Amino acid sequence: MIAIASGKGGVGKTWFAITLSHALARSGRKVLLFDGDLGLANLDIQLGLTPKSDLGSVISGKLTMGQVITRYDDGGFDVIAGRSGSGSLANLPPSRQRLLADDLAQLATTYDHVLLDLGAGIDRTVRQMATYAATCIVVVTDEPTALTDAYAFIKVTHIERPETNIQVVANMVNSNKEGERTFNTLSKACQGFLHFSPNLLGIIRRDNKVREAIRNQTSLLIRYPSSEAAVDVESIANKLT
Repeated sequence: MIAIASGKGGVGKTWFAITLSHALARSGRKVLLFDGDLGLANLDIQLGLTPKSDLGSVISGKLTMGQVITRYDDGGFDVIAGRSGSGSLANLPPSRQRLLADDLAQLATTYDHVLLDLGAGIDRTVRQMATYAATCIVVVTDEPTALTDAYAFIKVTHIERPETNIQVVANMVNSNKEGERTFNTLSKACQGFLHFSPNLLGIIRRDNKVREAIRNQTSLLIRYPSSEAAVDVESIANKLT
């Protein structure tokens, strides 16, 4: 299980989770993408899906986790959608969240990769959803607030679960050099205050095709498979496999 986090919203985390899931599926892996943003779920919207059921039905006890899976045929991977704007999901008690995570962990045994698209921030709900992921990918941009919030997420995760494999993806940068500078800024802060540094998993260049794909509610790898950002995410998928 791979958790995808950001600390700050607006850095392209959900887009990256979708595109990485598609890239892994294209390599022949069986992939499940889980919308772990319990308050502001939007995976299904970005993909243009209309699920018959979502996570709300699991939490209410009407359906099992396996029964709310929606197939994204164009991308060749499965999706479990959340329910956008449902405060009841975001405010689940810890015991109910643990049961939810246990159900997901059981379902994960039937997949090669399960990607958790976490909510932004470092609140209890986000940290609880990340508990079962051995690897956590933190998406960051060169904005100071994005770097600060990414550091906060890494700090909390490293302190609570030091065994977690934390990787960083620098997104929406103008060049590979800029991506490396962004990562180095974050890495120096981690090294200086935590005596620990995450690894740089990959760099994704700024690409106008990303916005067009999101606007058209489809995966970038379908609409613009040769775009710079698509190539960069494919490279990250290759590292993971």
